[in-house]
Amino acid sequence: MLGGKRILLIIAGGISAYKSLELTRRLRERGAIITPVMTKASEQFVTPLSVAALAGQKLYRDLFDLTDEAEMGHIQLSRDADLILVAPATADIMARMAHGTANDLASTTLLATDKPVMIAPAMNVRMWTHTATQRNLAQLVADGIGVLEPDDGDMACGEFGPGRMQEPDAIAARVAAKLSGQIPHTAHELAGRKILVTAGPTHEPIDPVRYIANRSSGKQGYAIAAALAAAGAETYLVSGPTQLGKPKGVTVTRVETALEMLAACQSHLPVDAAIMTAAVADWRVDTEADQKLKKETGAQPPPLVMTENPDILQTLSNAKNTRPGLVVGFAAETENVIANAQAKLARKGCDWIVANDVSPDTETFAGDANTVHLVTADSVEDWPRLSKAEVGERLADRIADALEAAHG
Repeated sequence: MLGGKRILLIIAGGISAYKSLELTRRLRERGAIITPVMTKASEQFVTPLSVAALAGQKLYRDLFDLTDEAEMGHIQLSRDADLILVAPATADIMARMAHGTANDLASTTLLATDKPVMIAPAMNVRMWTHTATQRNLAQLVADGIGVLEPDDGDMACGEFGPGRMQEPDAIAARVAAKLSGQIPHTAHELAGRKILVTAGPTHEPIDPVRYIANRSSGKQGYAIAAALAAAGAETYLVSGPTQLGKPKGVTVTRVETALEMLAACQSHLPVDAAIMTAAVADWRVDTEADQKLKKETGAQPPPLVMTENPDILQTLSNAKNTRPGLVVGFAAETENVIANAQAKLARKGCDWIVANDVSPDTETFAGDANTVHLVTADSVEDWPRLSKAEVGERLADRIADALEAAHG
């Protein structure tokens, strides 16, 4: 429950703003104290009077209100809450959050806060899947913003697909879980720990134009790095090629190939824990061509002689003097997920495997949610479907517990 928890509810200007009224009721039923902030666009969909009446608290609308801003109202709003919830989160406000724009009360408050922030996106399916929105979303995830993924369904515009804001009951439940400690996360639980994370794919060059790669977006690894840094860890992220921005508080080393990634990882040792989320290519071309390989009419394709890449997870797991205290690998599988993860755990010599199903119909690689299984030598823990940011937070908490138990 949410007894006494203060939630700053930011309502942006989309048709789903009408759901904010029901959401306010559901949060108050759980004991939350709701302070509403409305953008000017949201007032085209719901009235300030309705919102204020259901919240039972003063409503804030104007950045330049003489009374409120005489007391630096946007700063006070950002600090008084236990959590800030943006619902609905339109494509516009997500873009402003991702780029740090502060041109109204809502965006200024979001930029000034040091409290947890969750967003419930709501927009047309084509706006949601647009490259710009997905790029902004990835940046928000990397920044540690909790994302309540939109549902599939009929749109007000007549289209069907992802983009519908989650129902108020579902959002209220997720907020309650966050604030009740079911997704525990404190700013100091990993203070003094040094942690290494890898993320993204590797690109193994064939010639100056072509390379071997995979579909990894790096989103999960970036979300984990952001969560570890937010929990106080000195966090080092070795990233393959991605379109993601630098997570807050994280030192990033960008590489392309598996060999470069191994060298970068070894340069950061020793560490307290290593979280190996990167999808490292198993093979590379034995000899990269100096010039672009040309297609010759009537000729056979040029042969590609492959050689095996170093196994970074196994190398770190079996390092004699520099082995991290906790080594966590990831297993991206398309079948027999648990069995394959257990076999990988035994084969690599790591401590945990986080396994997930990346079959095309799961949309795990390109998406912002994940269903994972935490596999250890003596147990398998099935986690519910969570946003990748929430997976990162939950894993950060488990890592903190493990390091505390091992080292105190």
